[in-house]
Amino acid sequence: MTAVAQWPALDRTSGDLEGQVYRVMRDRILHGQMPAGQRVPSTRTMALSLGVARSTVVNAYDRLKAEGYLQSATGAATRVAAFPSAPLSGRAAAPLPNQPRITEFKTGGLFEPGVPDVSAFPHAAWARCLGARGRSLRVHDLGYSDHGGVRELREAILEHIVATRGVIARPEQIVIVPSTGAAIGLLASVLIRPGDPANEVVWMEEPGYASAQAILRMAGASLVPVPCDAEGIDIARGAGPPPRLIYVTPSHQYPTGVTMSLPRRLALLEYARASGAIVLEDDYDSEFQYASRPIAALQGIDRDEVVAYIGTFSKTLAPGLRVAYAVVPSRLVIAVEAAQRLRGAVVPIHIQAALADFMREGRFRAHLRRMNGIYAERMAATVSALDRHCGARLEVGAGGGGLQLASWFREVETDDLAAARIINAQGFAVRPISALYLGPARPGLLLGIARMEAHAADAAAAKIAKLLAAPPVNA
Repeated sequence: MTAVAQWPALDRTSGDLEGQVYRVMRDRILHGQMPAGQRVPSTRTMALSLGVARSTVVNAYDRLKAEGYLQSATGAATRVAAFPSAPLSGRAAAPLPNQPRITEFKTGGLFEPGVPDVSAFPHAAWARCLGARGRSLRVHDLGYSDHGGVRELREAILEHIVATRGVIARPEQIVIVPSTGAAIGLLASVLIRPGDPANEVVWMEEPGYASAQAILRMAGASLVPVPCDAEGIDIARGAGPPPRLIYVTPSHQYPTGVTMSLPRRLALLEYARASGAIVLEDDYDSEFQYASRPIAALQGIDRDEVVAYIGTFSKTLAPGLRVAYAVVPSRLVIAVEAAQRLRGAVVPIHIQAALADFMREGRFRAHLRRMNGIYAERMAATVSALDRHCGARLEVGAGGGGLQLASWFREVETDDLAAARIINAQGFAVRPISALYLGPARPGLLLGIARMEAHAADAAAAKIAKLLAAPPVNA
């Protein structure tokens, strides 16, 4: 057992004692200072030794268990988990033509994925922050000096993602952009060299985010699908030349909703380090977790600066704000800011300054807490209703987080595109999951839960079940 006396003293002036316990143990495990199978101190012993409440240590241990660093069984001691590296000899299918299966979807209907409930937007607080900054911008705020973003907003974002996502960075590494798509395009413009086999290959999660596929394709990338399963992307099944970029959504995979396991995370980081690839971590909606607290970002355990982390306020606040950000490896900061100046991918200064105030006042954190509760209720109601009415046709996802829910057709020959068209003709806006594949697809439907009020979910699911039962939707 690790002697508790060897643990460093906590910094009580900085707060977040739970996070400090969590990070110290996580880092020791990752660096091999706590080997697999080693018994860890009991929560009571650790709490007494560190002089903190036992609940602080319990919560830290729970985080470590949820992320795969610790394991325990009823009646047994808690021990460091084993996570062997995955072999990198597997092979997937060769690169495909990379053409999207479908380009147009209905918008504005029930169950539309990826759209937050903007009716709950904190208008009064935002208007006050925006108005104050519009009236009092300083002279230096109005120049060209902060190409990557207003310093105050960079610092506010960093403070938030350090506390909630475990990100490790400096404010200078944060670049403010109008959207996730702009961030992906910006990084692609720096890293991708069309026509150069050594610098044009991008490995994509399969299935994956269609917009990311399209943006990377437009940048000249040659896309290679790498399968995802219940543990996330299986990097051992990547094929062909080494990639320049690897696009992943590890905390809440799009569209399946699974969380990448710790062994897969470590294998991905090691492969990127060894091959020279950059991992593009799109953390699009992982702020919303309903069964547990948010899983730490992949970037937070990256010790070789191979991860570029992307976050957005489109899902947490409103798409209309047009604010997102990228946390880029130190060696890419100059190139990314230069590319940003050329591309003009900037956010108006008064918006940036107002958002910095909004975050520093605690308004953003309060809004997240409120919406997490609302969305959790809506997700639970949607899962329950779909199971009840559509369970014979659909295998419904767990719905542990995020703003969308994947459901898979039990009959693998089902034409999910035809099914989506039939459903959407009756006021819905679901998405066929097959459209998110580059290679052979599994049919399913992707449903958004953000605007589906809990009391309306049952009737909506019953209507979908009736639509699926009436016409033939098999290929």
